[in-house]
Amino acid sequence: MTALHVAALPAAPDAYAPDGSEVRLLAALKGASFAHFTLAARQVSAPVSHRTVEEIWYVVSGQGEVWRKLGDEESVTPVRPGTALTIPLGTHFQFRAGPEALSFVAATLPPWPGAEEAFSVPGRWETGTWAGEAEVSG
Repeated sequence: MTALHVAALPAAPDAYAPDGSEVRLLAALKGASFAHFTLAARQVSAPVSHRTVEEIWYVVSGQGEVWRKLGDEESVTPVRPGTALTIPLGTHFQFRAGPEALSFVAATLPPWPGAEEAFSVPGRWETGTWAGEAEVSG
């Protein structure tokens, strides 16, 4: 692979994340990796945390909610295109899509090491399908 990598968004997922979202790999360097994630409409991800990586997310389509808990700090953040958020090391997190698929790009630092990176944690919502709509204000 050349150091000056260029990629287009693959039509099919390269993998499925431990949280259940589709993963399309885009690029990687020594210090970070970059991917596109999609959670199907009205789906709730599995709650997870990471052992060694942190992430920065940017929502590109759909809407939903992201639950994050780090120590005593806990929040549910409504997300839609243009929303950016962080998943610091040790954060428990879970997300759910509204009436259409929720897609975001994420930088992972350092690069994603493999499926053993994520581990299950207690979550805010039951994993699977939900009937409600995410409430996105503004």
